[in-house]
Amino acid sequence: MREHTRGFTLIELLVVIAIIAILMAILMPALNRVKEQGKRIVCENSLKSLQLCWIMYADDNDDKIVNGAGGIPYSTSGRTETPWVGQAWGTNWDQPNAATVGILSDRAKKQAIEDGALWDYSKDYGIYKCPTGRRGEAVTYAIVDAMNGLYRTGTYTGSNHITAKGVRVGPTVLWVKRKSEINSPAPAMRMVYIDEGAMTPDSFATHYNQRGPWWDDPPVRHGDGTTVSWADGHASHLKWKAAETIKHARDHRDYYGGGGWMPTTPEGLEELEDFQKAVWGKVGF
Repeated sequence: MREHTRGFTLIELLVVIAIIAILMAILMPALNRVKEQGKRIVCENSLKSLQLCWIMYADDNDDKIVNGAGGIPYSTSGRTETPWVGQAWGTNWDQPNAATVGILSDRAKKQAIEDGALWDYSKDYGIYKCPTGRRGEAVTYAIVDAMNGLYRTGTYTGSNHITAKGVRVGPTVLWVKRKSEINSPAPAMRMVYIDEGAMTPDSFATHYNQRGPWWDDPPVRHGDGTTVSWADGHASHLKWKAAETIKHARDHRDYYGGGGWMPTTPEGLEELEDFQKAVWGKVGF
């Protein structure tokens, strides 16, 4: 006589499904955090590699640091400062739909990287892009203004990028042209690269002589912040603390046109000022 095998009842099956759903709800945030941490590690390693190239360039060029305005050569009287990376942005770079309109071909993006002054120091396309970068982008990093990027009001003397020199306020050189000028504050406290998620023209802009607004929007690429590198060679995660900064960064995550946003809370203003100090060494207000 064949023994009867009892199957699951509908209630038992629903209970099992509910348990699995609860476990998934518990585990998914943890898995997402692990995934994000992995991307952050890759990003920081890429920034360390680029920062090392930046340092080696200065060592090979009589202490002069590379042109920090991506895609824009500084030239006058027949002399040219090749930018650290060529023009890898498309015609629609400052629009929310830039991922699908006006983007360059893959070959054009690679050529822009090869045209940069740092290519000879590490011929690796991968270090120019963070894993969280906007789809279709080949370059997601930018050098900040103060590191031979675009000079800003109150930070320079001279008439152009070749003849201009950084203003010295006490021991601090604001707009830096030579690596040896980075001594106060120490190189570990002067920012060089920032992950903004996609390439935009020139350098990452911020004011020196006024307290806000943000010039380029604060990027949020990893958790509630982004990754940056420093003149001594290390990279770190820069976490925004003010709720309004995080909200604005998320709302403008895929728009890189800038907009002059002004924080309204003490916390938001404080971290903007901290960012300005990391870029320029101090502030002029």
